[in-house]
Amino acid sequence: MHPLLILAIGIFCIIFMITVLRLNAFIALIVSAIIVSLLAPGELADKISRVAVAFGGTAGSIGIVIAFAVVIGKCMMDSGAADRIVRAFLSLLGEKRCSWALMSSGFVLSMPVFFDTVFYLLVPLARSACRRTGRNTLLFALAITAGGVVTHSLVPPTPGPLVMADQLGIDLGVMILVGGMIGIPCALVGMAFAKWIDRRTNIKMRPMADGMEEAEPLEDHQLPGLLPSLLPILLPVVLVSMNTIVSTAAKAVAKAQAAGALAEPSLLQRVADVMAILGNVNFAMLLSTAVAMWVLKSKRRLTNAQLAKVVEISLMSGGIIILITAAGGAFGAMLKEAGIGPRIQALFAGGEAEPAGGVLFLVIGVFIACIMKIAQGSGTVAMVTASSMVAAMVPSMDSLGYPPVLLATAIGGGSMIGSWMNDSGFWVFVKMTGLTETEGLKTWLPLVAVLGFTSAIVSLILAMVISAV
Repeated sequence: MHPLLILAIGIFCIIFMITVLRLNAFIALIVSAIIVSLLAPGELADKISRVAVAFGGTAGSIGIVIAFAVVIGKCMMDSGAADRIVRAFLSLLGEKRCSWALMSSGFVLSMPVFFDTVFYLLVPLARSACRRTGRNTLLFALAITAGGVVTHSLVPPTPGPLVMADQLGIDLGVMILVGGMIGIPCALVGMAFAKWIDRRTNIKMRPMADGMEEAEPLEDHQLPGLLPSLLPILLPVVLVSMNTIVSTAAKAVAKAQAAGALAEPSLLQRVADVMAILGNVNFAMLLSTAVAMWVLKSKRRLTNAQLAKVVEISLMSGGIIILITAAGGAFGAMLKEAGIGPRIQALFAGGEAEPAGGVLFLVIGVFIACIMKIAQGSGTVAMVTASSMVAAMVPSMDSLGYPPVLLATAIGGGSMIGSWMNDSGFWVFVKMTGLTETEGLKTWLPLVAVLGFTSAIVSLILAMVISAV
């Protein structure tokens, strides 16, 4: 069967099973992977087993990190560490800049904590600030969205960016650094757009929908200190990024040594060996998890049994994310078995053997992520599916002409575009702010689309500039 027809069947199966049959994304992805594998070339006896092998490979590379990330997020919420970070931003920027403080808090907290949870945490603080300042709730809610959605879609260890890094062969430190850098202008553009929407709508504070009760904020003395609160976020970012920087420098030194410029191994190379352990993402996240658990246990005076229960609850929520992301990896691997890459390459090269322009793959990635987002609502599933498809299409990452991390940030941007009523984030936003569905579509949908287009456009411009050099 023609590889492009297999690709079309695979995409149709995913969308049909999620949107029409209402099946869980894991089942939709793994069934689609099996269908693609059965249609792809290969020994008949191996067509099911290779799906399981690919599933296990993806789970092995990202499963530990996701599991630790959900534990960190739960511990930070329960200990009050997340609340402390928010109050630090509010204290630093002042009440007049409350919207900027909430945006910054969302930006930082959505790295280890899922966006929905961050929004639940920050909205009560936003409503409290509205009572004091007389500002509109909508502005503060949109500010949280502008910061939180960006890092949720671009910066590991949230599952979507983590899987994109794995699928596209991107060093995790590079993904964190570049994702964060591109996220900053996205958040700034989002804030400007949020203020424009707020001026046009002028929606005052309303009761939360369905009789939802507002949680009483904790007193300052009940919260942990700022440093232990920030440490679970900063520790893996610093260690993984330092490992990337040191290993890159060590490789340059090794080349000089091979050329005879250096006679003995340098101190830098010995440091690189140590950082390879400390900066391994699994070990770094383990250390971060230990700190988050210690803060929770000491601040809330939990017994070991109570702490174990908290960890168990968080791991149950992380299990489905691991299954979905691993199934997406298996789906992408089966597309490679079907020979999608060479066919897509020939299609864009006009049938020639020359590789297609790398920027076209970036555009394809954004388009696929956007279509998947509109069809089934989950940004994580959109990122997992789009990155696995593009990874199967690209002959090699070196042929792109630009760093593959820009391909990932573009796909992350595409996964933000088209967020509407089938996205859980939309309903959290609407219910927590007391908006109607129509008001949500007029505010949430365009803001998130602006964030996504900004990420995609910035990534595209950088890719075109680097390709032209």
